[in-house]
Amino acid sequence: MAARPVVPVRLKRLSLCIAAAFPLFASAQQAPAVLPEITVNASRQDENAQTTEGTGSYTTLGVSSTATPLGLSLRDTPQSVTVVTQQRFEDQDLLTITDVVNNTTGISVNQYETHRGQFNARGFDINTLMIDGVPTTWQQPWSSGEIFTSLSMYDRVEVVRGATGLTTGAGDPSAAINMVRKRASSKEFTGKAEVNLGNWNQRRGLVDLSTPVNEAKTVRMRVVGEHSERDSWVDLLSNKSQTLFATLEADLTSNTLLTAGVSYQKNKARGPMWGGLPLWYSDGTPTNWSRSKTSSADWTRWDSTYQTYFTSLEHRFDNDWKVRFSYTRGERKADSHLLYLSGAPDRATGLGMTTFAASYDVKTTQDDVAVQADGPFELLGRKHELAFGYVYSSQKFNADSRAADPAGGLATDFNAWDGSFPEPSWGDPTFYENGRTKQQALYGVARFNVTDPLKVIVGARVTNYKRMGDVSYSGSYQLKNHGEVTPYAGVIYDLNDKYSLYASYTNIFQPQNARDINGRYLDPVVGKAMETGIKGEFLDGRVNASASVFHIKQSNLAQQTTDTVPGTNPPETAYRAVDGATSKGFELEVTGEVAPNWNVAAGYTHFRAKDADGADVNSLYPRRLLRLFTTYRLPGAWSGLTVGGGVNWQGKTYTYAQNPLGVIEKVEQKDYPLVSLMARYEFTKQLTGQLNINNLFDKKYYGMFSAYSQLTYGAPRNVTVSLKYKF
Repeated sequence: MAARPVVPVRLKRLSLCIAAAFPLFASAQQAPAVLPEITVNASRQDENAQTTEGTGSYTTLGVSSTATPLGLSLRDTPQSVTVVTQQRFEDQDLLTITDVVNNTTGISVNQYETHRGQFNARGFDINTLMIDGVPTTWQQPWSSGEIFTSLSMYDRVEVVRGATGLTTGAGDPSAAINMVRKRASSKEFTGKAEVNLGNWNQRRGLVDLSTPVNEAKTVRMRVVGEHSERDSWVDLLSNKSQTLFATLEADLTSNTLLTAGVSYQKNKARGPMWGGLPLWYSDGTPTNWSRSKTSSADWTRWDSTYQTYFTSLEHRFDNDWKVRFSYTRGERKADSHLLYLSGAPDRATGLGMTTFAASYDVKTTQDDVAVQADGPFELLGRKHELAFGYVYSSQKFNADSRAADPAGGLATDFNAWDGSFPEPSWGDPTFYENGRTKQQALYGVARFNVTDPLKVIVGARVTNYKRMGDVSYSGSYQLKNHGEVTPYAGVIYDLNDKYSLYASYTNIFQPQNARDINGRYLDPVVGKAMETGIKGEFLDGRVNASASVFHIKQSNLAQQTTDTVPGTNPPETAYRAVDGATSKGFELEVTGEVAPNWNVAAGYTHFRAKDADGADVNSLYPRRLLRLFTTYRLPGAWSGLTVGGGVNWQGKTYTYAQNPLGVIEKVEQKDYPLVSLMARYEFTKQLTGQLNINNLFDKKYYGMFSAYSQLTYGAPRNVTVSLKYKF
């Protein structure tokens, strides 16, 4: 008697575990006949099935190219993937990329200032945002408003967790966040207008219009304009932003599509905090500030602009092969006049803190060129898919500083601080720092349909990386990494028409500016990521679920030695390469319409991240995250009403900091939930009104606390009311 196959039995158990964890959509499978029929009309050229706008869904029937250059469904992608759809933007009132990060499975933000923050996943930093699959790296300490990037110009955000070196190039083994632009695909005049009002004098207006340009409707245009103003729960702080997005699509032939467009975002901040509030008084006792407390001055400001130009030309051949050329240029500018307060105030007098004023003028330009060909091919009687291409990226960064007179001094009573502090006089801009980064890469990846249920993905990227620059206070540097190979391997096995088992291995590299005792720059840090799990696709693709385990390990991490690099003056510390951090954990996620008119987005992440000695690394990043949001549209006479709510919960985080008495203390943020509610009423087919309440129970929590003995607070309870009219 033949032995029963081991893998299907184990996978059956795993599928039962998923069904037990999410019984609602499991039971929904038992009665598919009651679900409304969904018809997706996708043209050969524009593949509209990928667009989430107008679907009302929390998941996508389309494909994603964020993990690999192949267009794969979520189930066929051998990594953890979340798609935050247009419907979730609307239901949760998500307005910026930071809003998305704070509501997506497995990723979070360490908001260490009012206008700077660090995105992270699985214990590692995320320093690259992708736009339509093109990586755009920002100089994170020199914010140009990236964390407040408006979602008004995007259809969806795709998040792939783990190493993504095949598509992003250099980076950390954390995640890729890909913002996918809206398209000018409508052949009829359509549009919408929105107005939002909320706490702290929030005023926001948006207009989004699409129209054909010519009678044949082969040329189409879309324009989005957004204006937003808001004060803050933080004293003195206010923000004003404008966003303009315009794009055009032209069918040059039935198989050739030209796309071009421009986007512009301007942010003006008044009263921004540079740094945070003190953790301790001078006697070593902990502080407990009001959430409105600021360390800023009434003259501080931080203005930024981000402008992009983009174009692409795509041609599909009769054999279903496709060639695409794209070019993108991004221009960032930031101009800041800031005040930094440090130290610990006296509990009674509020004295004892020092001031430091600084002003910076920052400019960054980035040019990206990409060419890709992809399509099917036959081998050994079976059809497979192949994609290969070339990418080139060049970034130039320059920061000038203005001398302040006086640059520093003693602060007045911080207990009574209201920002009434004299602005210094500013000198002319002088050089502070610059940098130039170039990446060139060739890549190729293929998906082999070995058998009907078994698919194997193999690929690689070969990258030439060069970074050089000058720093006013430390001199010049130059990094070169030639022929860095990034492999990718994945296996997907379809157990049946609902479940697939998958496993993947890939890595990513990060060049490092550290030299060894012989004067040679160390090889890049390499993050190796392995992941395995099971994915389920239910109710004709309206629900996606997954359960995964992952293991990430860094190697070649620079560690300081007691030696110096020969011939350096002043002496430069020498480093050696050691094993870096290891992150291990698991994730569960389900998104989609689990029953008629009932949408759910739920995910849980748990991991441990330790260094080679077993100590926690990046302990400020939460190890446990729960993201849950759900909406339900009532039936019958109340069908115009949709209600919903959710909770974002995170486990405790901590760090060690030195208090004013010289004692190292553990500073901890205990686990906490943030509860939200929403309700929307459809007055007519065109007009809807919506109410959103965030932090329902007014939980006081840290936005950040750090080893620099500073903290910030997250937002108190807040309410937004919006009206939307569809043309």
